[in-house]
Amino acid sequence: MELWRASRHVVLNALLLDLSPTYRGAGISHYQQRLLEALATEGKDWHMTALVHDRRWQPPPGMTRCLCPGFTARPVGRIFWEQVYQPWLLRRLRPTLYHGLAFAAPVTTHIPLIITVHDLSFVRFPETLPPWKARYLRWMTRHAIEKARRVIAVSESTRQDILRWLPVPPTKVVTVHNGVDAHFRPLPSSVVAEWRRRRGLPERFILYVGTLQPRKNLATLLRAYALWRQEAPAYGRDIPLVLAGARGWYTEHLFRLVEELALKAWVHFPGYLPREELPYWYNAATLFVYPSRFEGFGLPVLEAMACGTPVIAARASSLPEVVGEAGVLVSPEDVPGWATALRRVLEDKALQHHLAELARQRAAHFSWKRTAQRTLSVYDDVWA
Repeated sequence: MELWRASRHVVLNALLLDLSPTYRGAGISHYQQRLLEALATEGKDWHMTALVHDRRWQPPPGMTRCLCPGFTARPVGRIFWEQVYQPWLLRRLRPTLYHGLAFAAPVTTHIPLIITVHDLSFVRFPETLPPWKARYLRWMTRHAIEKARRVIAVSESTRQDILRWLPVPPTKVVTVHNGVDAHFRPLPSSVVAEWRRRRGLPERFILYVGTLQPRKNLATLLRAYALWRQEAPAYGRDIPLVLAGARGWYTEHLFRLVEELALKAWVHFPGYLPREELPYWYNAATLFVYPSRFEGFGLPVLEAMACGTPVIAARASSLPEVVGEAGVLVSPEDVPGWATALRRVLEDKALQHHLAELARQRAAHFSWKRTAQRTLSVYDDVWA
């Protein structure tokens, strides 16, 4: 390896990268996987070493994989390894930069740090997380931000949250948006129809994709859906609501609410959807809804938009930043407002087509290539 390349060596902590066909492979794991792939393509003048635990992940050309112990797949094991063993490993690897791809950094290292912060839910809505997790993330993220040379926020909303939370210079925190995979795109209607037939899905349905947890605000969506059904014309009441995603925490109330609202026949919970199926689900859906109170970015919204699916999303945190003028935005707690938005989109085919076109145009502005290029510019800035 040329000496000039070896002098530009970044170690990337990607210990949340998990290729399991479960919720562990979504969210931050997906961000890490796609960013590493794009960085390897775009960052030819950097030598990169990715710290991973999942042996199934193979590094792209131009990147080195450093396998970490299997116990780092579990939170306690990962935290222990990051703080006890990782500093020793970094002394051996001798990088010029360290990039923590999800909040954390080793406390004792003196290597220049870059940290990616995905959201501050543990600060803004700590009650929606297990208490131990909220406490750890507050402590670790505060330390990492204070120590880092640069902080990458995945949205301007997250950047502003960081600046409100901690007294750090605004120039230290940089917004680098997530991208969207190229296979999220409009599919031929014949392909979608055949897939819908094989899955036994109706011609029309409303879709939500994401972990089932309190922050996602699904109770508001259920109440709005029930209200819309009361007011909808008879021909429109046969449109079911599909809440797709793995069960997170504090979900019991959702299933009770479905019973209370007499929606059991109309609300379906298919569980976690494998990523390779997601483009078909988005294309098959009549409407995508995302009522979340708080998001660091909101990747499912962008994926649905890239597939040309009309979107209704909450006017909260980063979601307006992603949706722009290409979807319908509603206050997250406004049940009548959500019911009105459902009625407005579901009963107006011209509006559906218009929103679909705007969504595709908007999604085209986001790519992992662009994410990698902006991340590399942060590396160059710190290394200079």
